[in-house]
Amino acid sequence: MLEMNPIFIEGHPYTAVTLRLPKTNFMVIYNEKGYISCGALDVSLLNEKLADRKIIAARAVGVRTIEQLLEAPLESITYEAENIGIKVGMTGKDALLKMV
Repeated sequence: MLEMNPIFIEGHPYTAVTLRLPKTNFMVIYNEKGYISCGALDVSLLNEKLADRKIIAARAVGVRTIEQLLEAPLESITYEAENIGIKVGMTGKDALLKMV
């Protein structure tokens, strides 16, 4: 099952997507600039093989809900995310606010 919902963080719009898969969920929250995702995101692939795309993205591991993704500390980030001030360890919510 696929769920898509608008969410607002400090008045800024984002889209939250949850894809319910067998034995796991895939979650992402995004806007036109970048996104955060659950542990299924391959940050190394984005940094190495897709570096020319300059993708702003980050991932948090061990999350099971959109709410947890917003509050969890980020485990890894792309180089482009780092360039806009996103840091490993900051919450997903704080990273999304850097994408405004």
